[in-house]
Amino acid sequence: MAKRLDARRLTCPAPVLMVKDFVEKEQPAELLVLVDNAASCENVARFLGTHQYLVTEEETNGEFHLLARHREGGRSVMGSEAKPAPVAEARTKILVLVTASQLGHGDEGLGGKLMVNYLKTLKEMAGDLWQLIFVNSGVQLTIDTSPVLTELQEYERLGVIILACGTCLEHFQLTARKKVGATTNMLDIVTAMQFADKVITVG
Repeated sequence: MAKRLDARRLTCPAPVLMVKDFVEKEQPAELLVLVDNAASCENVARFLGTHQYLVTEEETNGEFHLLARHREGGRSVMGSEAKPAPVAEARTKILVLVTASQLGHGDEGLGGKLMVNYLKTLKEMAGDLWQLIFVNSGVQLTIDTSPVLTELQEYERLGVIILACGTCLEHFQLTARKKVGATTNMLDIVTAMQFADKVITVG
């Protein structure tokens, strides 16, 4: 019988940390995780996927049940931190943390235009651009009405890792409208910053 972990009513990144702690200690062959929002569902499923689990999801009345089965019966779980996937042999792994939908302070219209121009110009980094992480109002740049959606989708096709904060998407009620990148959590963000050669914060 699969071990049942109830991560409902927990805020990010608590559901992932609960699952991480249990997987590292118990290395279960099967695991059933309960969460109550889409961001936590995606975060937990992605974490389990990086630790050799096959995950099936079922939603019932706003709650998500994730049944995870280890590919090798729970005998071989990866290390305590899942390393971000390598990307196109980047020369220098640059992580850009986008903390707002506009660049700088003052005129909001101008700030929005500057952010659009900045994100479009990131292509000049070529293979050095490793990850783009969007937090706070920056997640608005990953949704269906984003003025840089086409550019971000192209970066993703070229191998750039694009992540959007799940807590932030939930806060702005934008989870269902995200059209590029994966939903992430603070554990992933901290880990990514640890592995980056350089972190640039804009917003």
